Amino acid sequence: MNRHSPYIGRFAPSPTGPLHLGSLVAAMASYLDAKTHFGRWLVRIEDLDRERNVEGADRALLAALQRCGMHWDGEVLWQSARLAHYETALHKLQAHIYPCACSRKEIADSRLKAHAASTAVYPGTCRHGLPEGKTARALRLRVPDGSDGLIQFEDRWQGLFRQELGTQVGDFVIRRADGVIAYQLAVVVDDGAQGVTDIVRGADLLDSTARQIHLQALLNLPQPRYLHVPVVTNAAGEKLSKQTGALPFDAGGSASEQALLQTALLPAARFLGLDLDAGQIPQFWQRALPAWDALLRRRGAA
Repeated sequence: MNRHSPYIGRFAPSPTGPLHLGSLVAAMASYLDAKTHFGRWLVRIEDLDRERNVEGADRALLAALQRCGMHWDGEVLWQSARLAHYETALHKLQAHIYPCACSRKEIADSRLKAHAASTAVYPGTCRHGLPEGKTARALRLRVPDGSDGLIQFEDRWQGLFRQELGTQVGDFVIRRADGVIAYQLAVVVDDGAQGVTDIVRGADLLDSTARQIHLQALLNLPQPRYLHVPVVTNAAGEKLSKQTGALPFDAGGSASEQALLQTALLPAARFLGLDLDAGQIPQFWQRALPAWDALLRRRGAA
């Protein structure tokens, strides 16, 4: 990318709890990448899964970002205010969608009966119509078979990624059984609407990218560039998250500037490969921006 061409990046957390080191790493990488490319950095709250949302967590996330010196451009977008846009996308995809009656247990059981190696790939039970006596639960997107479903792209951090949707993913859900629009569709619609050119996020989402690229093509949306940074793990090797015991670093908004630097910003920077030292938060960002640029150049990912 020309460093002076328009760049729009984003950070899109779910309000399921406070920011922790793992989510801060993703936020920091996306922020640094946007700013070193003289671009805009947007924040989007992905709050469609209401059962998992924690009351007040969205505002706490935003406050923690600001206390860490990360200030977004423009207005924050909440996905819960954009339901009509997702329904419009579903209508556009109508020729590629079919109703599915399968529960997760039924899918796993059918794979086992077929002696399949993986329970992750949908076996196509409802692809040609609902089984007799079954009621539709979710909506699935039919993916191309064989090489027609091969998606490949060059990730700026991870390198070449290839995935054959038919054999490695299968037809995937775009509206869940509870009526909630699936992440894969919502994120594509929103990135397109916001003009996002570059997506920087954790490598745990690398496997989702081929599905999103396929949806972008079906909806005639441009394909962004991707950069997937490594994810922080706990002592057991699990991705650091609220579910695996990740602790917030902002202590309910009461952490001092030094505490934020020593327990959050500097460790996150070190995890990304940036060797920094700073006495205050503004100094941290002044040093982090050229350090990120130099890191990308060394990796050939600028």
